[in-house]
Amino acid sequence: MDTQTHSPDKKPKFYQVLYIQVIFAITLGIILGHFYPSVGESLKPLGDAFINIVKMIISPVIFLTVVTGIAGMKNMGSVGRVTGKAMLYFVTFSTLALFVGMIVANVIQPGHGLNINPATLQADKVSQYVEKAHDSTIVGFLMGIIPKTLLSPLVGGDILQVLVVAVLFGIALASTNDKSQPIIDFLNTLTVPVFKLVGMLMKLAPIGAFGAMAFTVGKYGVGSIGNLALLIATFYITSILFIVVVLGAVARYNGFSIIALIRYIKDELWLVLGTSSSEAALPNLMRKMENAGCEKSIVGLVVPTGYSFNLDGTNIYMTMAALFIAQACNIDLTIGQQLTLLLVAMISSKGAAGVTGAGFITLAATLSVVPDVPVAGMALILGIDRFMSECRALTNFIGNACATIVVARWDNSLDKEQLDKALNSNKR
Repeated sequence: MDTQTHSPDKKPKFYQVLYIQVIFAITLGIILGHFYPSVGESLKPLGDAFINIVKMIISPVIFLTVVTGIAGMKNMGSVGRVTGKAMLYFVTFSTLALFVGMIVANVIQPGHGLNINPATLQADKVSQYVEKAHDSTIVGFLMGIIPKTLLSPLVGGDILQVLVVAVLFGIALASTNDKSQPIIDFLNTLTVPVFKLVGMLMKLAPIGAFGAMAFTVGKYGVGSIGNLALLIATFYITSILFIVVVLGAVARYNGFSIIALIRYIKDELWLVLGTSSSEAALPNLMRKMENAGCEKSIVGLVVPTGYSFNLDGTNIYMTMAALFIAQACNIDLTIGQQLTLLLVAMISSKGAAGVTGAGFITLAATLSVVPDVPVAGMALILGIDRFMSECRALTNFIGNACATIVVARWDNSLDKEQLDKALNSNKR
């Protein structure tokens, strides 16, 4: 038997590397969708199936990570302390992202010169999003966090509900001292096959990325970008600058490089790009943050919460899209009106947190409260929203990876030597 091929230290061939496979699948999807649109559009189930498969494992991953992390804590007060620090980080940088989107939209003015008459817009195209936006109130969101039963979150898939049950159960285990040790040992043991299952499911990522990208290009077509190319380009450039400059400064201040972090999570980023869903890479992100020296309890609390509250890319998109619509319809908003828009966006973004298609729904919620900009104007960007969702997901994902390391450092729960080793090991 040739033991060489089974050596764990042997470097895999380039075509065996996950992100290479995903890049190849994305490229094939774009080509197929462009030249055979109807075939590409019919492959939507491949992308949907993969995301659903990953969502199947997300609840157990979050539950096990949070419960075992909290159960291993010696000081229960640290749960509230970590959550408080995480929320402070989320609110600060989500608000900063809104300001960045507003400033860039005012400087570049991507909607200027389109001269759209609001009366000619087809409001019925966006009516479904407006209805969902009305349902996404702050009170409704807070009530929705409370699960119906102790077990329902594990089968329902709501990230915040899973987090609530996991935190409470983890605290209960930690409070019962040695009596709960057999349960803690069992859950720690169960974590191993669950993450093994994650690794098995990730092998399907190229198929999911291929189907999702073929559908996007097949249904919407690269030609649908048209006159809205400036908005897309502005959004992508702004998001890149936010990551490199703002998050880069935060990372440097906290002793690591944002570029090294991006290189470290590149497999997951390609997966997010291919599927337009940051949820597709959530289990892997949690494991990688642990491997990078962040304490398990920090990872379990910060990453799932960040998926609902730390949406940097979505926030940049909201202010930029709202101002684009105003500019396209020749509506001059005063600084006061723009700040009102920003304030409403800050609140509504929390109301729609965790909702599928949250970016578009939150935009609808914001515009419906601020009457100066017509909600029907969302029809202008409906066709290109899919092309912007990749950038939203990527920015959100990188923001949450950065947040996890920063909060871990703030809480003295970061192994700096392990972090440096993990980030430097991915240098090519």
